[in-house]
Amino acid sequence: MHHGHVVVCDADGRVVAAAGEPQHVVFARSSMKPLQAAVSLRAIGEDLPDRLVAVMCASHNGEPVHVRAVRSLLRRAGLSTVALRNPPDWPMDDGARAAVRSPRREFHNCSGKHAGMVVASARAGWDVETYLRPGHPLQRRILRAVLAATGLEHVRVGVDGCGVPVHGMPVSAMATLFARLSRPERLGHLGPSVARCTAAMRAEPYLVAGRDRIDTAVMQEVDGVVVKSGAEALACAALLGPGLGVAVKIADGGSRASGPALIHALFQLGAVSERQLARLDRFARRPVIGGDGRVGDVAADFRLHHSRSRAGTG
Repeated sequence: MHHGHVVVCDADGRVVAAAGEPQHVVFARSSMKPLQAAVSLRAIGEDLPDRLVAVMCASHNGEPVHVRAVRSLLRRAGLSTVALRNPPDWPMDDGARAAVRSPRREFHNCSGKHAGMVVASARAGWDVETYLRPGHPLQRRILRAVLAATGLEHVRVGVDGCGVPVHGMPVSAMATLFARLSRPERLGHLGPSVARCTAAMRAEPYLVAGRDRIDTAVMQEVDGVVVKSGAEALACAALLGPGLGVAVKIADGGSRASGPALIHALFQLGAVSERQLARLDRFARRPVIGGDGRVGDVAADFRLHHSRSRAGTG
């Protein structure tokens, strides 16, 4: 069994539905990428093609289409993959991994985010060697954006798996952040860049993740939803029409449970229809394999409790 927390907030930071504890603290991990990318995009100061903006928001598979986009983004500032400071890695996709001989920085699932950050630093005249440090101008701007998008006065700051600063906050703050991604006017001068990032994710969902990935599958199947998952079984979504944000955190970090939980929450909110749920079945019910084949499923079993009287984050 996997236990966890699911929180739905509006753009005012009100908890409108929940299962579990809204104030449970998590690190945002890769679910923060759309906001990080928006800060980088504003510093770049150029309206990039959808595929390049989408890969800035991505935790991609390292398939050739993703690697080409990362390299193309770097060339916008006359840079190569040598400029990336994320660790070398193998592609996440099995087929892509089988086709390469060694780990490389551009294969890392966070390389699009890093490419955006280093291009932003180059365009803004900031040091490109130190963009990972919390005191770097870009990371200071990202921290201010995180506080504005969550409504919090402070967050915990650690180091993410790819080396950039990572932000710790209640699950409800992550839900608020995603609600505000759907209402970018709430984010002041950063709003147009946020809107550009969510539009690019909707336009190029394959660049955001890739083959057999829930973020891509849900955005391809369901209109008006932006999905971004993170490590340790965090999964978040912005419902662009009603202006709601959804955050799911599985307590033990079991990623096989976060996808089913997110889809189950979206179904209860009416964002996913019965027909769409059936088409997303392989993500909504993860197989348990044993003996000669499938012997069971991992499926979500919880009910969201709706209440507009619960305390929000800001």
